[in-house]
Amino acid sequence: MLKEHFKLSFYLHLHYARWCMSNLSASTSLTGFVPLFLLLLLHLAFARPLFPLPSKTKNEEKRPMQTFRPYNIAHRGSNGEIPEETAAAYLRAIEEGADFIETDILASKDGALICFHDVTLDETTDVAKRKEFANRRRTYEVEWFNVTGWFVVDFTLEELKTLKVKQRYSFRDQQYNGMFSIITFEEFISIALDAERTVGIYPEIKDPVFINKHVKWADGKKFEDKFVDTLLKYGYKGQYMSENWMKQPLFIQSFAPTSIVHVSKLIDSPKVFLIDDITVRTQDTNQSYWEITSDDYLAYIEKYVVGLGPWKDTIVPAAGNYLMPPSDLVARAHARNLQVHPYTYRNENKFLHFNFHQDPYAEYDFWINTVGVDGLFTDFTGTLHRYQELTSPHRKDETANSLLVKISQMISAYEGL
Repeated sequence: MLKEHFKLSFYLHLHYARWCMSNLSASTSLTGFVPLFLLLLLHLAFARPLFPLPSKTKNEEKRPMQTFRPYNIAHRGSNGEIPEETAAAYLRAIEEGADFIETDILASKDGALICFHDVTLDETTDVAKRKEFANRRRTYEVEWFNVTGWFVVDFTLEELKTLKVKQRYSFRDQQYNGMFSIITFEEFISIALDAERTVGIYPEIKDPVFINKHVKWADGKKFEDKFVDTLLKYGYKGQYMSENWMKQPLFIQSFAPTSIVHVSKLIDSPKVFLIDDITVRTQDTNQSYWEITSDDYLAYIEKYVVGLGPWKDTIVPAAGNYLMPPSDLVARAHARNLQVHPYTYRNENKFLHFNFHQDPYAEYDFWINTVGVDGLFTDFTGTLHRYQELTSPHRKDETANSLLVKISQMISAYEGL
């Protein structure tokens, strides 16, 4: 469906270009037409309209984002279908019903903020096939380990834009490989602001220790400062659930507690502290999982954040691909009025524990109704949205299917008496 949309867009704009050419008289100079034609080519390249951001031109009323059920967070866009962190993946996630589109922010050699997950380009771009970049391969220390590859910090934005993005996993749809480019933080923001309804953004301050070591800005500012400057430039501000926040919803996320503390001095928007696997130490403070999930540490970090974003297998551990008894992290977080947004939910059987019988709906049901989480990072936005529409739709949007589900639940409860 998305591919057909891009084809249609291309042919419509090609028809328009031909119309422009046909309407030029023989005596007309091409001087005035060239800039228009170049702009049209740019339009085709980016596959999205080139016009001022809505926040800069008008204050139209949009359908507000739902806040009555756990948030559907499109992890790197709808990357289960389309290569991650691309404009197409984010547009698809919005189409599928995402509440928030999530991204990872890194910086290029020349200080441009980009949307990309890894500090190396190897896994999800064609950089290894590009002979002109063969000599850019390096080894750097990243989060306590030496890593070898092509690093984003060794490429300018112009160079990064020439690379083509591909699917991370070989078992996912490969047809979109090579079709899309890396996008900037500002382009990501424009996708959310251009949406016909209110769509939140959920950017991560990615690997700030590494970025601040390798990228320097002329004005002396840090990576985190540039990150916040971009958000403020486009009107993002306001505490959780404030009027400003509801108009432009935002969660700022980071695995680095010092970055969270720093940006808390610059912007009042809500922050989420990400928590990695139990074997991973924090990149900036070198603390263990057990230290950062202790009651004492939660009492400290709750001054700066509205929630936690843990790897889901640390909340409910697994052994032999079966779920073990859950930890008390969600209960302790909720006792401090902290939300919990675990990551990452994926449809494929290899990611589903045996308890769920290869059924992603069963997994969502467990995490939402048994564990009681407040948001879910998912690679398959459409699946989570369809599950929530069946089980907890807006009352005015209730469908026959959702009513049947409720009737079935009532019958089951009655039979269990």
